[in-house]
Amino acid sequence: MPKITTADIKNGVTIIQDGNIYQIIEFLHVKPGKGGAFVRTKMKGVVNGKTLDKTYRSGESLETVRVERHQYQFLYNDGEMLHFMHQESYEQIMISVNKMDKTEYMKEGEIVTVVINADDNTILFAELPDHVNLTVTQTDPGIRGDTANNAVKPATLESGGTINVPLFINEGDVLRVDTRSGSYIERVKQ
Repeated sequence: MPKITTADIKNGVTIIQDGNIYQIIEFLHVKPGKGGAFVRTKMKGVVNGKTLDKTYRSGESLETVRVERHQYQFLYNDGEMLHFMHQESYEQIMISVNKMDKTEYMKEGEIVTVVINADDNTILFAELPDHVNLTVTQTDPGIRGDTANNAVKPATLESGGTINVPLFINEGDVLRVDTRSGSYIERVKQ
């Protein structure tokens, strides 16, 4: 396994900590007035999804994992497995539903990023883009003149997910949705 020192830590670096694979999502180099420098990190478990706060002494070495990111097109969900096709080689793979978050915002044909451990070619996880466009399939009709500030109503999307939307949204509207928070961003003009 390749090794790095705390000087090489940056967002997105993938390391092995306590036998699990973690991706660094935040870090801070600290040089106190007394004592040695250290690096404070916040990491997210690649497989288990748990966040971990860890502090390393300056110069400490860490084991890294080389990961590759590939674009795959979502084909279908059979209930237990998600089926994807590589964008260039047309190779098809299956990923367990529990290795992917926010599947309620993923429609057939959506392009996702699949993260693979390059050392042993195992699939670690798949992630949706930050924003997706989805059509509203069911929502209560908006009432003309109903302009209460920040009033929302539930809307069911073509992917099966449900989000809260402003009152003026109708069935058939295409919405931009933030997949990280599951929130409405805007109505997409067509």
